[in-house]
Amino acid sequence: MALFTKLGAFISSLNVESIAQDRKQTLQLLIDFIYDKVASQEEVRLNFICTHNSRRSHLSQVWAQMLAYHFKIKNVFCYSGGTEATALFPVVAATLKNTGFKIEKLSEGENPVYSIKYAANEHPIIGFSKKLEDQFNPQSGFAAVMTCSQADEACPFVSGAEKRIPITFDDPKAYDNTPVQFEKYHERSVQIATEMCYVFSKIKS
Repeated sequence: MALFTKLGAFISSLNVESIAQDRKQTLQLLIDFIYDKVASQEEVRLNFICTHNSRRSHLSQVWAQMLAYHFKIKNVFCYSGGTEATALFPVVAATLKNTGFKIEKLSEGENPVYSIKYAANEHPIIGFSKKLEDQFNPQSGFAAVMTCSQADEACPFVSGAEKRIPITFDDPKAYDNTPVQFEKYHERSVQIATEMCYVFSKIKS
């Protein structure tokens, strides 16, 4: 089943050649983990972790899950968590929606739950803030992908992780309540999408 049209067009516009060589070396750690799992026909479990599980970890989870689907890499399950739980930041949901995801808020409150869909017949990604060890997340046999330097430093050991991979991103939170807020969130989302596109394009299913 094809991606939603707007989302498919967005993916086609990504330029993986824009990724710097040293950054590609950082991403190679994740490529190797996924490749080895696929080659041995094992499930691929990726838990993207940042401090508050509100911005970068969610963007990484959503883009990784969708791009695994796009490149037909089967049995990939993406999660996200934080060293503490807060809420999925609303501008993240708006940024994904503007790119072509279909987003529905399933619950209200301080930590709303979102349904995030990328194709009509595929199960939605469930987005909400949670600690990395939450029961919603895998408890063993996963790669812990550290998406922020604070979490990378605070969690030298992630319980249950088979591999720990630091792939950190600058925090768009720095631009909250400024005139360039939406522009900067989109910029970070494009970076993460481009890098996840590069990663999954290197995996042969």
